[in-house]
Amino acid sequence: MPTPLPTFFIDPESVPPLISPPMPNPFPTPLIDPESFPALILTSEVGTFAHNTLKNRNPDILRQTIAVNSFSAPIRQNLEALLEEITSGRIRLLNEQNPDRTFWDAVTQPFVGRSWLDVPWFWVEAYFYRRILEATRYFHPGPTHLQDPFQPIKDQEWQPAAAPRTVEQLLGLLPEAAEARFERLFHAALWGNRVDLSYNVAGHLGSSGSKQAEQDNLLVDDSDRVWQHVRQGLDTVIYITDNTGTELLLDMALSRYLLGHRLAQQVILHVKPQPYFVSDAMPKDVADGLRALDQGGVEARRLAQDLRRYQRQGRMMIDSHWFYTSSLFYYQLPPDLLTQIAGAGLVIVKGDANYRRLLGDAHWPHTASFARALAYFPAPIVALRTFKAEIAIGLQPGQPQALAAQDPEWLVNGRRGVIQASFPGD
Repeated sequence: MPTPLPTFFIDPESVPPLISPPMPNPFPTPLIDPESFPALILTSEVGTFAHNTLKNRNPDILRQTIAVNSFSAPIRQNLEALLEEITSGRIRLLNEQNPDRTFWDAVTQPFVGRSWLDVPWFWVEAYFYRRILEATRYFHPGPTHLQDPFQPIKDQEWQPAAAPRTVEQLLGLLPEAAEARFERLFHAALWGNRVDLSYNVAGHLGSSGSKQAEQDNLLVDDSDRVWQHVRQGLDTVIYITDNTGTELLLDMALSRYLLGHRLAQQVILHVKPQPYFVSDAMPKDVADGLRALDQGGVEARRLAQDLRRYQRQGRMMIDSHWFYTSSLFYYQLPPDLLTQIAGAGLVIVKGDANYRRLLGDAHWPHTASFARALAYFPAPIVALRTFKAEIAIGLQPGQPQALAAQDPEWLVNGRRGVIQASFPGD
């Protein structure tokens, strides 16, 4: 097994990949009583996005993964067997022996023998991506050892006309005033979440459309509260990323701004330790992103140069943790990650899956208080998320009904977004 990733590292190309270590306790002591949250979203809820995901979207992801890779016949058979299992079979335990087997056995055992369409949604999606790695022999010596099965899909985003051009256009049009520049970068980081290669329904809308269109679709905007918080200067910002490609480069552009203007002494990008949800960012994706910026325009190249300088100075770092590819929620943070997050001056949490994880992937009323729901979180937090799942809180009375009348798919089509913050004392 490769040497585990150290707690922090600077150069993503110089560090061995992480293979999830054994988990001492598959169920960390929760920060809250899970019973205080609403009921979990289940894949058995016919007509919901959760049900559609397991019935249609995940089988399509498997078919695409087979189509874009030149896998050997045995690995293709493994993936086809997984496809048959999720569409008409029953859930089983992992077959392979790997250090994370103990964890997955513990969290999977209650669902063994059940249909994939009769279990908690977040758990089964996490397990689905772990099963893809089993099928492709990701952890085992051989031609597919540590081979990202989604790399051919991710590579599309690194073309000069894709993510680097989007970043170049954004950086070339930034306003001069500090607060306005922060807001523009912050909003761009939010809308970059539309470019999700596992569910790219809104990628065509772009990450830097007209300001009016952005404002119309931004249902909650706490960016001014975040500005007032960061303008005082923070020691550490933890930036929990979501997708690679366009979104990751926009995250890195915002990170440079925080560092360059001394709003943060250090930014730590938290990425996934292994492939997850198709396009979730990993350490290698940070390195790929820097190389893609090198092939972009003047502003893109300058961004790459600045980020590398901050890496050398130890001000921008990359970190990863097995938690991020587990099925656990944020109220189940393992002690080591909890300690690290609790020490941050601000935690930026990106994307739809992370939002679901913050809220326990539960049936919340849309008008529930974000601050109240996140009262358990151990640090100041801001969530940047575009809507690609039937879960949302923090809206005004009557707002969900008006949105549904205007657009029945408002919760899942990626058009709408929120910037929601919670600080101590809220």
